[in-house]
Amino acid sequence: MKRVMSIATSDSGAGAGIQADLKAFLRCGVYGTTAIVATTAQNTVGVNGIFPFPPQVAVDQIEAIVEDIGADAVKTGMLFNAGIISAVAEAVQRLNLPNLVVDPVMVAESGAVLLEPDAIETYKGELFPLATAITPNVNEAFALLGEERDEDHIEDCAVTLHSLGPKAVIITGGHTESGADLLYDGRDFTRIEGPIHPSGNAHGSGCTHSSSLASFLARGFGLEEAARRARAVASEAVEYGIAEIGAGAGPVHALGKILKGVEA
Repeated sequence: MKRVMSIATSDSGAGAGIQADLKAFLRCGVYGTTAIVATTAQNTVGVNGIFPFPPQVAVDQIEAIVEDIGADAVKTGMLFNAGIISAVAEAVQRLNLPNLVVDPVMVAESGAVLLEPDAIETYKGELFPLATAITPNVNEAFALLGEERDEDHIEDCAVTLHSLGPKAVIITGGHTESGADLLYDGRDFTRIEGPIHPSGNAHGSGCTHSSSLASFLARGFGLEEAARRARAVASEAVEYGIAEIGAGAGPVHALGKILKGVEA
């Protein structure tokens, strides 16, 4: 069985973060491991507190996983500050970890800010150059460049992000009118279409997408096919999102289709 590591933050409401990643790994047929860099006091309505761990905590977890279990792919989620990002980048490079998917999580579905402003440059300078793919949503993509969102220039945005060093850029389309993801590999643009489910139960959709992408890369699929499969899994997770959980944006359910009709 292929092994995929999530380096990310715990969501106490279990809609996003590490918890969403583990559900996506199971859905995609890989064994998931976790290096938890921070924890949150969070629910569907908002984030009440963020509690980052010392950077060495992340490094120790990564090393422990690699020395025994190994990793066929890695995804990073919410890393919160420059110190953690830098420590993760150093460990990924030193341990030569393959198939790195960087999801530069900046804002929660509830609107809470999940990245310290000075950490953006660390992402761009240290982690992006190591990535097989980065997967910002459209708002994050423009924010990373310090620009106002402009859907007429998404391709230009992708080109500029690619120039920072990742092998590919996937700007996810959940916050756009078309809903299509845009893949740019340094040569070609590919639009990845899929069904749109405007249910509002999208908390954790970005985490699910990046975890699924890492899973399919680990399983040996090429980048475009992995991106198409990840788009399908993320869309499915929104379709089967759980509206009755909490008063805010409902969590996605990566296993919803599989478990539909199953009773305890």
